[in-house]
Amino acid sequence: MNEIQVWEHVIKWGLAQNPELPSDPISFSKNDFNILRNTLQQCISYIRFHNLGSREFLKEVKPYKKILPKKLYNDLLEYFLDNDSKKPVPRIIEENKGIHSKYIGSKIITFQHAELISKWIDKLETKDKLTTLYEFKLLYHDYHGEQNHSFNKFREICLNKARTITVIKAKDSNKILGGYNPIEWKFDNNFGITKDSFIFSFSNNSIENYILSHVKNEKKAIYSGTLYNFILAFDIDLRLYSDAFSQLRFSCEKSSYEKHIGEINQLCIEKFEVFQIV
Repeated sequence: MNEIQVWEHVIKWGLAQNPELPSDPISFSKNDFNILRNTLQQCISYIRFHNLGSREFLKEVKPYKKILPKKLYNDLLEYFLDNDSKKPVPRIIEENKGIHSKYIGSKIITFQHAELISKWIDKLETKDKLTTLYEFKLLYHDYHGEQNHSFNKFREICLNKARTITVIKAKDSNKILGGYNPIEWKFDNNFGITKDSFIFSFSNNSIENYILSHVKNEKKAIYSGTLYNFILAFDIDLRLYSDAFSQLRFSCEKSSYEKHIGEINQLCIEKFEVFQIV
């Protein structure tokens, strides 16, 4: 299989994962490109664009330029337009490797989310340059929302772990919610005190549509329940709990954090992940 066929198969696969997207990129909205970019972000690093012909790049890649990192696309454009260029091909490959190096093992968030969350941890503004991207080490995941057979494992893994990010994908919703806990999870039915925690939400499959909310009542920043009362909470502002049928649910009610991150109550969890920041 030559490189243009690889590219075509990657695009075809990405569209198949998102059947709501138009088949023709000319009809794409900005949000459509964001959705496809997030779906294919881990695949792009394996495409050897320098093996394409100029016409192939123009006809097949250029219409999807918005799913490529801006610097990579500009390098490729220069490479294909400047026939006399002596610039070595590895420069393009190096940019691709840079993308892959930012891979995080999540089915909920992308490395773009991770970069933004890293800035929040460092108390940087969105437009500030990030000097260090933290490693998001996946500690625990639940992709079924069924708590009853997995909480023992969850508690064993996350007990006494500090600097964690919890992320949640709501069932039948385009919302992603989460929170940063800089202190240890104790699972002792008590509040943990910190002034550095925050919660957040993303909507419409875009990192641009977010709400960031810092703790204002540090004495009620963090709460975690015991083995028989599964609660993982940033007070009641973002609360995960198990219902009578051991189904994981979550709710949001403004209390100890600055902003309300969503009009959400008792929604089921489709996916749930906990990362440690290292």
